[in-house]
Amino acid sequence: MSDPWLTIIGLGEDGPSGLSEASRVALNGADIIFGGPRHLALVDAGGRGREWPVPFSIDPVLAEKGQKVVVLASGDPFWHGAGGTLSAHLLPGEWISHPAPSTFALAASRLGWRLEEVVCFGLHAAPFERLIPVIARGVRMICLVRDGAAVSSLAEWLAACGFGPSRLTVLESLGGPSERIRHSSAEGFDITDATYPVAVAIAADGAAGLSRASGLPDELFASDGVMTKRPVRALTLSALAPRPGEVLWDLGAGSGSISVEWCLAAPGATAQAIESRADRAANVRANAASFGVAHRLTLTEADWSAVVADMPKPDAVFIGGGASLAGIESVWAAIPAGARLVINAVTIESEALLARCYTEKGGDLMRFEIAGAGPLGRMRGWEPARPVVQWSVIK
Repeated sequence: MSDPWLTIIGLGEDGPSGLSEASRVALNGADIIFGGPRHLALVDAGGRGREWPVPFSIDPVLAEKGQKVVVLASGDPFWHGAGGTLSAHLLPGEWISHPAPSTFALAASRLGWRLEEVVCFGLHAAPFERLIPVIARGVRMICLVRDGAAVSSLAEWLAACGFGPSRLTVLESLGGPSERIRHSSAEGFDITDATYPVAVAIAADGAAGLSRASGLPDELFASDGVMTKRPVRALTLSALAPRPGEVLWDLGAGSGSISVEWCLAAPGATAQAIESRADRAANVRANAASFGVAHRLTLTEADWSAVVADMPKPDAVFIGGGASLAGIESVWAAIPAGARLVINAVTIESEALLARCYTEKGGDLMRFEIAGAGPLGRMRGWEPARPVVQWSVIK
Protein backbone atom coordinates (compact mmCIF):
# COMPACT_ATOMS: atom_id res chain seq x y z
CA MET A 1 0.00 0.00 0.00
CA SER A 2 1.45 3.37 -1.03
CA ASP A 3 0.09 5.86 1.50
CA PRO A 4 -3.26 4.86 3.04
CA TRP A 5 -5.12 7.65 4.79
CA LEU A 6 -6.88 5.27 7.21
CA THR A 7 -5.24 2.92 9.70
CA ILE A 8 -7.42 0.44 11.58
CA ILE A 9 -5.73 -0.61 14.82
CA GLY A 10 -6.69 -3.49 17.04
CA LEU A 11 -6.31 -2.43 20.67
CA GLY A 12 -6.21 -4.67 23.71
CA GLU A 13 -6.87 -3.90 27.36
CA ASP A 14 -3.13 -3.44 27.87
CA GLY A 15 -3.35 -0.24 25.82
CA PRO A 16 -0.35 1.19 23.95
CA SER A 17 2.09 -1.24 25.59
CA GLY A 18 0.57 -4.08 23.58
CA LEU A 19 0.73 -2.31 20.21
CA SER A 20 3.18 -3.05 17.42
CA GLU A 21 5.68 -0.43 16.33
CA ALA A 22 3.64 0.18 13.15
CA SER A 23 0.52 0.85 15.23
CA ARG A 24 2.38 3.31 17.47
CA VAL A 25 3.76 5.18 14.46
CA ALA A 26 0.25 5.47 12.98
CA LEU A 27 -1.16 6.70 16.28
CA ASN A 28 1.55 9.29 16.76
CA GLY A 29 1.05 10.61 13.23
CA ALA A 30 -2.76 10.67 13.27
CA ASP A 31 -4.71 13.88 12.82
CA ILE A 32 -7.91 12.23 14.06
CA ILE A 33 -8.49 9.11 16.19
CA PHE A 34 -11.90 7.40 16.22
CA GLY A 35 -12.92 4.92 18.91
CA GLY A 36 -15.08 4.25 21.90
CA PRO A 37 -14.51 6.31 25.06
CA ARG A 38 -12.54 3.43 26.64
CA HIS A 39 -10.26 3.08 23.61
CA LEU A 40 -9.63 6.81 23.37
CA ALA A 41 -8.73 6.95 27.06
CA LEU A 42 -6.35 3.99 26.76
CA VAL A 43 -4.26 5.77 24.10
CA ASP A 44 -4.69 9.25 25.61
CA ALA A 45 -6.17 10.58 22.35
CA GLY A 46 -6.90 14.00 23.84
CA GLY A 47 -8.16 16.61 21.38
CA ARG A 48 -7.58 14.29 18.43
CA GLY A 49 -10.16 11.83 19.74
CA ARG A 50 -13.60 11.36 18.16
CA GLU A 51 -16.16 9.08 19.80
CA TRP A 52 -18.29 6.84 17.61
CA PRO A 53 -21.75 8.32 17.06
CA VAL A 54 -24.85 6.73 18.57
CA PRO A 55 -26.42 5.01 16.70
CA PHE A 56 -23.19 3.66 15.25
CA SER A 57 -22.16 4.97 11.84
CA ILE A 58 -18.91 5.02 9.87
CA ASP A 59 -19.92 8.18 8.01
CA PRO A 60 -17.83 10.49 10.25
CA VAL A 61 -14.73 8.43 9.39
CA LEU A 62 -15.40 8.49 5.64
CA ALA A 63 -15.94 12.25 5.82
CA GLU A 64 -12.32 12.72 6.95
CA LYS A 65 -10.73 11.27 3.82
CA GLY A 66 -7.60 13.26 3.13
CA GLN A 67 -6.65 13.46 6.81
CA LYS A 68 -4.45 10.94 8.59
CA VAL A 69 -7.11 8.94 10.44
CA VAL A 70 -6.83 6.08 12.93
CA VAL A 71 -9.75 3.88 13.95
CA LEU A 72 -9.39 1.93 17.18
CA ALA A 73 -11.21 -1.38 17.53
CA SER A 74 -11.10 -4.14 20.11
CA GLY A 75 -8.62 -6.90 19.31
CA ASP A 76 -9.05 -8.08 15.72
CA PRO A 77 -10.98 -5.37 13.80
CA PHE A 78 -12.14 -7.92 11.23
CA TRP A 79 -13.74 -10.33 13.69
CA HIS A 80 -17.01 -8.80 14.93
CA GLY A 81 -15.36 -5.39 14.59
CA ALA A 82 -15.61 -2.26 12.47
CA GLY A 83 -12.95 -3.36 9.99
CA GLY A 84 -15.23 -5.16 7.57
CA THR A 85 -17.79 -2.35 7.62
CA LEU A 86 -15.15 0.24 6.81
CA SER A 87 -13.27 -1.72 4.14
CA ALA A 88 -16.49 -2.34 2.22
CA HIS A 89 -16.64 1.41 1.51
CA LEU A 90 -12.98 1.91 0.64
CA LEU A 91 -10.52 1.02 -2.10
CA PRO A 92 -7.74 -1.42 -1.12
CA GLY A 93 -5.04 1.26 -1.15
CA GLU A 94 -6.95 3.60 1.18
CA TRP A 95 -6.55 1.61 4.38
CA ILE A 96 -4.25 -0.67 6.34
CA SER A 97 -4.97 -2.73 9.43
CA HIS A 98 -2.85 -3.80 12.39
CA PRO A 99 -4.85 -6.41 14.33
CA ALA A 100 -4.24 -7.52 17.90
CA PRO A 101 -5.33 -10.83 19.49
CA SER A 102 -9.12 -11.00 19.52
CA THR A 103 -11.12 -11.48 22.69
CA PHE A 104 -12.00 -14.91 21.33
CA ALA A 105 -8.31 -15.82 21.07
CA LEU A 106 -7.55 -14.50 24.55
CA ALA A 107 -10.54 -16.33 26.06
CA ALA A 108 -9.61 -19.61 24.38
CA SER A 109 -6.03 -19.28 25.62
CA ARG A 110 -7.21 -18.75 29.20
CA LEU A 111 -9.52 -21.77 29.04
CA GLY A 112 -7.21 -24.06 27.10
CA TRP A 113 -9.82 -24.51 24.35
CA ARG A 114 -8.90 -25.16 20.72
CA LEU A 115 -10.29 -22.07 19.03
CA GLU A 116 -11.02 -23.94 15.79
CA GLU A 117 -13.43 -26.15 17.77
CA VAL A 118 -15.24 -23.23 19.43
CA VAL A 119 -18.31 -21.40 18.09
CA CYS A 120 -17.80 -17.62 18.37
CA PHE A 121 -20.60 -15.05 18.53
CA GLY A 122 -20.90 -11.29 18.82
CA LEU A 123 -24.09 -10.66 20.79
CA HIS A 124 -23.67 -6.93 21.49
CA ALA A 125 -26.79 -6.03 19.53
CA ALA A 126 -28.11 -9.47 18.55
CA PRO A 127 -30.79 -11.56 20.31
CA PHE A 128 -29.71 -14.64 22.23
CA GLU A 129 -31.83 -16.69 19.81
CA ARG A 130 -28.90 -16.46 17.38
CA LEU A 131 -27.41 -19.30 19.44
CA ILE A 132 -30.31 -21.69 18.78
CA PRO A 133 -29.06 -23.09 15.44
CA VAL A 134 -25.74 -24.21 16.96
CA ILE A 135 -26.05 -24.69 20.71
CA ALA A 136 -26.27 -28.31 21.84
CA ARG A 137 -24.98 -30.53 24.59
CA GLY A 138 -21.18 -30.67 24.37
CA VAL A 139 -20.77 -27.54 22.22
CA ARG A 140 -18.30 -24.90 23.37
CA MET A 141 -19.06 -21.27 22.62
CA ILE A 142 -17.51 -17.87 23.32
CA CYS A 143 -19.92 -14.92 23.20
CA LEU A 144 -19.17 -11.22 23.34
CA VAL A 145 -21.94 -9.34 25.16
CA ARG A 146 -22.70 -5.67 25.54
CA ASP A 147 -22.38 -5.25 29.34
CA GLY A 148 -22.59 -6.93 32.74
CA ALA A 149 -26.39 -6.99 32.77
CA ALA A 150 -26.38 -8.99 29.54
CA VAL A 151 -24.26 -11.66 31.22
CA SER A 152 -27.01 -12.39 33.76
CA SER A 153 -29.67 -12.22 31.04
CA LEU A 154 -27.74 -14.76 28.96
CA ALA A 155 -27.55 -17.15 31.91
CA GLU A 156 -31.30 -16.82 32.49
CA TRP A 157 -32.03 -17.44 28.82
CA LEU A 158 -29.84 -20.53 28.72
CA ALA A 159 -31.57 -21.97 31.79
CA ALA A 160 -35.01 -21.26 30.29
CA CYS A 161 -34.00 -23.08 27.09
CA GLY A 162 -32.99 -26.23 28.95
CA PHE A 163 -29.27 -25.51 29.19
CA GLY A 164 -29.24 -24.82 32.93
CA PRO A 165 -26.39 -27.26 33.70
CA SER A 166 -24.11 -25.44 31.23
CA ARG A 167 -20.81 -24.26 32.67
CA LEU A 168 -20.28 -20.53 32.16
CA THR A 169 -17.00 -18.66 32.40
CA VAL A 170 -17.22 -14.88 32.65
CA LEU A 171 -14.06 -13.20 31.32
CA GLU A 172 -13.61 -9.48 31.90
CA SER A 173 -10.99 -7.04 30.58
CA LEU A 174 -8.84 -9.82 29.12
CA GLY A 175 -5.20 -8.89 28.64
CA GLY A 176 -5.34 -5.84 30.89
CA PRO A 177 -4.52 -5.05 34.53
CA SER A 178 -8.19 -5.49 35.53
CA GLU A 179 -8.55 -8.97 33.99
CA ARG A 180 -10.95 -11.18 35.96
CA ILE A 181 -12.18 -14.72 35.25
CA ARG A 182 -15.03 -16.38 37.17
CA HIS A 183 -17.13 -19.53 36.79
CA SER A 184 -20.75 -20.50 37.40
CA SER A 185 -23.53 -22.68 36.01
CA ALA A 186 -26.35 -21.08 34.05
CA GLU A 187 -29.04 -22.29 36.46
CA GLY A 188 -27.09 -21.23 39.56
CA PHE A 189 -25.67 -18.03 38.14
CA ASP A 190 -24.60 -15.63 40.88
CA ILE A 191 -22.21 -13.19 39.19
CA THR A 192 -23.92 -9.81 39.32
CA ASP A 193 -21.05 -7.35 39.08
CA ALA A 194 -19.49 -8.17 35.71
CA THR A 195 -18.19 -5.13 33.85
CA TYR A 196 -17.58 -4.35 30.19
CA PRO A 197 -15.63 -5.46 28.19
CA VAL A 198 -16.86 -8.95 28.94
CA ALA A 199 -17.13 -12.31 27.21
CA VAL A 200 -18.99 -15.43 28.30
CA ALA A 201 -17.63 -18.87 27.49
CA ILE A 202 -20.27 -21.61 27.47
CA ALA A 203 -19.62 -25.31 27.83
CA ALA A 204 -23.16 -26.31 26.87
CA ASP A 205 -24.95 -29.04 28.79
CA GLY A 206 -28.54 -30.06 29.36
CA ALA A 207 -30.78 -30.00 26.31
CA ALA A 208 -29.85 -31.95 23.19
CA GLY A 209 -30.22 -28.89 20.98
CA LEU A 210 -31.74 -28.50 17.55
CA SER A 211 -31.29 -31.35 15.06
CA ARG A 212 -29.54 -30.35 11.88
CA ALA A 213 -31.39 -32.90 9.77
CA SER A 214 -34.08 -31.49 7.47
CA GLY A 215 -37.64 -32.04 8.63
CA LEU A 216 -37.90 -30.63 12.16
CA PRO A 217 -40.96 -31.59 14.25
CA ASP A 218 -44.09 -29.71 13.20
CA GLU A 219 -44.88 -28.69 16.77
CA LEU A 220 -41.77 -26.49 16.90
CA PHE A 221 -43.36 -24.07 14.43
CA ALA A 222 -46.08 -21.50 15.00
CA SER A 223 -48.77 -22.40 12.46
CA ASP A 224 -52.47 -22.27 11.72
CA GLY A 225 -52.21 -25.90 10.64
CA VAL A 226 -51.50 -25.12 6.99
CA MET A 227 -47.83 -25.92 6.53
CA THR A 228 -45.52 -28.29 4.71
CA LYS A 229 -45.51 -31.22 7.14
CA ARG A 230 -42.33 -32.79 8.46
CA PRO A 231 -41.79 -35.73 6.03
CA VAL A 232 -42.69 -33.70 2.94
CA ARG A 233 -40.63 -30.77 4.22
CA ALA A 234 -37.58 -33.03 4.48
CA LEU A 235 -38.12 -34.22 0.89
CA THR A 236 -38.66 -30.64 -0.26
CA LEU A 237 -35.47 -29.37 1.38
CA SER A 238 -33.60 -32.24 -0.24
CA ALA A 239 -34.86 -31.13 -3.67
CA LEU A 240 -34.11 -27.45 -2.95
CA ALA A 241 -30.55 -28.47 -1.97
CA PRO A 242 -29.47 -25.45 0.13
CA ARG A 243 -25.83 -24.41 -0.04
CA PRO A 244 -23.83 -21.75 1.84
CA GLY A 245 -24.69 -18.19 0.87
CA GLU A 246 -27.54 -19.10 -1.47
CA VAL A 247 -30.86 -17.26 -1.76
CA LEU A 248 -34.29 -18.93 -1.59
CA TRP A 249 -37.62 -17.58 -2.78
CA ASP A 250 -40.35 -19.12 -0.60
CA LEU A 251 -43.54 -18.18 -2.46
CA GLY A 252 -46.72 -18.64 -0.47
CA ALA A 253 -44.64 -19.16 2.66
CA GLY A 254 -47.47 -20.12 5.06
CA SER A 255 -45.72 -20.67 8.39
CA GLY A 256 -42.30 -20.08 6.88
CA SER A 257 -41.08 -23.55 7.86
CA ILE A 258 -39.32 -24.07 4.51
CA SER A 259 -37.60 -20.68 4.78
CA VAL A 260 -36.51 -21.36 8.36
CA GLU A 261 -35.05 -24.76 7.57
CA TRP A 262 -33.35 -23.39 4.45
CA CYS A 263 -31.56 -20.79 6.61
CA LEU A 264 -30.64 -23.41 9.20
CA ALA A 265 -29.28 -25.80 6.59
CA ALA A 266 -26.27 -23.82 5.34
CA PRO A 267 -24.09 -20.96 6.64
CA GLY A 268 -25.07 -17.61 5.18
CA ALA A 269 -28.10 -18.98 3.31
CA THR A 270 -30.91 -16.41 3.15
CA ALA A 271 -34.60 -16.62 2.35
CA GLN A 272 -37.07 -14.23 0.76
CA ALA A 273 -40.46 -15.34 2.10
CA ILE A 274 -43.60 -14.02 0.41
CA GLU A 275 -46.96 -14.43 2.16
CA SER A 276 -50.15 -12.50 1.42
CA ARG A 277 -52.13 -13.32 4.58
CA ALA A 278 -51.33 -11.16 7.60
CA ASP A 279 -52.00 -13.91 10.15
CA ARG A 280 -49.64 -16.32 8.41
CA ALA A 281 -47.06 -13.58 7.92
CA ALA A 282 -47.11 -13.13 11.70
CA ASN A 283 -46.29 -16.82 12.06
CA VAL A 284 -43.39 -16.47 9.63
CA ARG A 285 -41.96 -13.65 11.76
CA ALA A 286 -42.46 -15.60 14.98
CA ASN A 287 -40.75 -18.68 13.57
CA ALA A 288 -37.83 -16.71 12.16
CA ALA A 289 -37.28 -15.13 15.58
CA SER A 290 -37.68 -18.31 17.64
CA PHE A 291 -35.20 -20.24 15.47
CA GLY A 292 -32.66 -17.40 15.49
CA VAL A 293 -32.71 -16.71 11.75
CA ALA A 294 -34.64 -13.43 11.61
CA HIS A 295 -31.50 -11.66 10.32
CA ARG A 296 -31.41 -14.00 7.30
CA LEU A 297 -35.11 -14.28 6.50
CA THR A 298 -36.83 -11.36 4.78
CA LEU A 299 -40.65 -11.36 4.74
CA THR A 300 -42.80 -9.52 2.22
CA GLU A 301 -46.56 -9.40 2.71
CA ALA A 302 -47.91 -9.55 -0.82
CA ASP A 303 -49.28 -11.79 -3.55
CA TRP A 304 -46.06 -13.36 -4.79
CA SER A 305 -47.04 -13.17 -8.44
CA ALA A 306 -46.97 -9.38 -8.16
CA VAL A 307 -43.48 -9.01 -6.66
CA VAL A 308 -41.17 -11.70 -8.06
CA ALA A 309 -39.90 -9.50 -10.87
CA ASP A 310 -38.41 -7.05 -8.35
CA MET A 311 -36.85 -9.52 -5.93
CA PRO A 312 -33.14 -10.42 -5.60
CA LYS A 313 -32.23 -13.23 -7.99
CA PRO A 314 -32.60 -16.64 -6.31
CA ASP A 315 -30.59 -19.82 -6.37
CA ALA A 316 -33.69 -21.86 -5.53
CA VAL A 317 -37.45 -21.30 -5.51
CA PHE A 318 -40.19 -23.11 -3.64
CA ILE A 319 -43.83 -22.51 -4.50
CA GLY A 320 -45.89 -23.69 -1.58
CA GLY A 321 -49.23 -22.13 -2.45
CA GLY A 322 -51.12 -20.29 -5.16
CA ALA A 323 -49.43 -21.97 -8.12
CA SER A 324 -50.96 -21.30 -11.52
CA LEU A 325 -49.62 -21.65 -15.04
CA ALA A 326 -49.24 -17.89 -15.37
CA GLY A 327 -47.53 -17.68 -11.97
CA ILE A 328 -45.12 -20.50 -12.78
CA GLU A 329 -44.27 -18.93 -16.12
CA SER A 330 -43.61 -15.56 -14.45
CA VAL A 331 -41.25 -17.24 -11.98
CA TRP A 332 -39.54 -19.16 -14.77
CA ALA A 333 -38.94 -15.93 -16.65
CA ALA A 334 -37.60 -14.16 -13.55
CA ILE A 335 -35.10 -16.74 -12.28
CA PRO A 336 -31.57 -17.08 -13.69
CA ALA A 337 -30.18 -20.10 -15.50
CA GLY A 338 -29.08 -22.75 -13.02
CA ALA A 339 -31.73 -21.86 -10.44
CA ARG A 340 -33.67 -24.76 -8.89
CA LEU A 341 -37.48 -24.69 -8.84
CA VAL A 342 -39.54 -26.99 -6.61
CA ILE A 343 -43.36 -27.07 -6.48
CA ASN A 344 -45.59 -29.33 -4.40
CA ALA A 345 -49.21 -30.13 -5.30
CA VAL A 346 -52.03 -31.93 -3.46
CA THR A 347 -55.05 -31.33 -5.71
CA ILE A 348 -55.88 -33.12 -8.96
CA GLU A 349 -55.90 -29.80 -10.81
CA SER A 350 -52.49 -28.75 -9.52
CA GLU A 351 -51.12 -32.23 -10.21
CA ALA A 352 -52.22 -31.85 -13.83
CA LEU A 353 -50.51 -28.46 -13.96
CA LEU A 354 -47.23 -29.91 -12.71
CA ALA A 355 -47.49 -32.81 -15.16
CA ARG A 356 -47.80 -30.27 -17.97
CA CYS A 357 -44.78 -28.30 -16.70
CA TYR A 358 -42.78 -31.52 -16.43
CA THR A 359 -43.64 -32.43 -20.01
CA GLU A 360 -42.63 -29.00 -21.30
CA LYS A 361 -39.57 -28.24 -19.16
CA GLY A 362 -38.28 -31.59 -17.91
CA GLY A 363 -36.88 -32.13 -14.45
CA ASP A 364 -38.24 -34.72 -12.01
CA LEU A 365 -41.86 -35.51 -11.17
CA MET A 366 -42.45 -37.54 -8.02
CA ARG A 367 -45.47 -38.67 -6.00
CA PHE A 368 -45.17 -39.19 -2.25
CA GLU A 369 -47.65 -41.30 -0.30
CA ILE A 370 -47.07 -41.29 3.46
CA ALA A 371 -49.04 -42.92 6.24
CA GLY A 372 -48.70 -42.83 10.02
CA ALA A 373 -49.88 -45.32 12.61
CA GLY A 374 -53.08 -44.47 14.48
CA PRO A 375 -55.78 -46.12 16.59
CA LEU A 376 -58.15 -48.50 14.83
CA GLY A 377 -60.65 -49.81 17.34
CA ARG A 378 -58.66 -51.72 19.96
CA MET A 379 -55.70 -52.00 17.60
CA ARG A 380 -53.77 -49.73 15.29
CA GLY A 381 -53.79 -49.10 11.57
CA TRP A 382 -52.30 -46.86 8.95
CA GLU A 383 -53.71 -43.35 8.48
CA PRO A 384 -52.68 -42.11 5.04
CA ALA A 385 -51.94 -38.45 4.42
CA ARG A 386 -52.95 -36.81 1.16
CA PRO A 387 -50.55 -37.79 -1.63
CA VAL A 388 -48.14 -35.04 -2.66
CA VAL A 389 -46.84 -34.59 -6.19
CA GLN A 390 -43.56 -32.73 -6.46
CA TRP A 391 -42.04 -31.25 -9.58
CA SER A 392 -38.40 -30.14 -9.38
CA VAL A 393 -36.33 -28.73 -12.21
CA ILE A 394 -33.15 -26.77 -12.86
CA LYS A 395 -33.55 -23.95 -15.36
